Amino acid sequence: MSLITMRGHALKPPLRPVPDKPKPDIETSLKIAKSGTLTALHTAPHKHILRFPVGAETRAFYRRFYPGTSTVEWNDWRWQMRTRIRTLDELSRIFRLSPDEHDAVARHQGSLPVGITPYYASLMGLDDPQEALRRTHIMTGDEYLRTAGEADDPLGEDHDTPVPGLVHRYPDRVLFLTTGTCSTYCRYCTRSRLVGNPGGEYQFSVRQWEAAIAYIEAHTEVRDVLLSGGDPFTIGDDKLDWLLGRLRAIKHIEFLRIGSKMPVVLPQRITRDLIRILRKHSPLWMSIHVTHPAEMTPEVTESFARLADAGIPLGSQTVLLKGVNDDPAIMTELMHGLLLRRVKPYYLYQCDPISGSAHFRTSVDKGLEIISALRGHTTGYATPMYVIDAPNGGGKIQLAPDPVVGRDGIDLLLRNFEGKVFRYPDPDGTLGRKHA
Repeated sequence: MSLITMRGHALKPPLRPVPDKPKPDIETSLKIAKSGTLTALHTAPHKHILRFPVGAETRAFYRRFYPGTSTVEWNDWRWQMRTRIRTLDELSRIFRLSPDEHDAVARHQGSLPVGITPYYASLMGLDDPQEALRRTHIMTGDEYLRTAGEADDPLGEDHDTPVPGLVHRYPDRVLFLTTGTCSTYCRYCTRSRLVGNPGGEYQFSVRQWEAAIAYIEAHTEVRDVLLSGGDPFTIGDDKLDWLLGRLRAIKHIEFLRIGSKMPVVLPQRITRDLIRILRKHSPLWMSIHVTHPAEMTPEVTESFARLADAGIPLGSQTVLLKGVNDDPAIMTELMHGLLLRRVKPYYLYQCDPISGSAHFRTSVDKGLEIISALRGHTTGYATPMYVIDAPNGGGKIQLAPDPVVGRDGIDLLLRNFEGKVFRYPDPDGTLGRKHA
């Protein structure tokens, strides 16, 4: 009976007795790989499980704060959504709030309310206001300060919105805002003006979806659609299935992508039913919003594995945040943890100048320092692109440490990751003249 654990796939009995060979599960393998005992990226095959795992710390958390809750309820993503921490009283019951946090939550009005899944709360420092994940989700007084250059819509998305919920900025691709709901609300959210609006979380209607789909059908130059929001995975299976099917039926759409944070903050959402829907509309690509190594739990390992096993290429998007992940060691650990879980580090974003976000924004120099610490010191697969999403609709602009020293005759002078200078013969080139 124990053989029937591979996510419901029954195994055929062996033709002859086979001696048992103990194999480490994926979490053990990751720990071994991190310690250097195994070569990088060597892990045991993922152990398919019938039920979602529950980490020891998580189990202790829900037994303490949600007594009487069964493991089945805890692993039900709908229960997690219904039971999100949304009020000051709920926060105070679980966290020892600082006076600053208490006052900031009490005075909040409008969009971007507090919203934290019980699962994600279990990863946070309950008594430490400076703990990384807690800082990203519980508001402080700094959120009410406005500094030069900040705006409610700094990227100018509203300017490039031909129909409600659709942003057409780049020539061949569109951003499809499917919903205004997230399972958790990051305090640095670039769409803080739209998500979790007062009076209830705004749900984009099917009528609005139809208008956006009609626009895409009429614009044959569009070949790439990114579903975002809000978070598309907050949409129920039937509606998500319908939406993906409508988009997949458009002949000139080559790429369908989904941007989501739920595999990290509500990994239980990655059910077998959802996987069946995603497989049905293959090929799909997914961008997952990740922040810190503390998020790499057994639950998240399982959610990533289910998606990767479904044949969905996974990439990460990480926002550089002061006092949260702006440290080369933290970022290296995060990028390695992602890659070991079959997620390609894709973007490292400079924090957008959203109103009230100054306390989260680092200098651009810090981002370049982190990229320098990764490049050449670890595999290129673990090095994301560092980008600024330019204000006023400028789009993503990639930044990298400048390796060009100058020119010497026909040679281009280049600095490597160790700081050494090398010559490359480039008699017809002009690059580097400005450095001379």
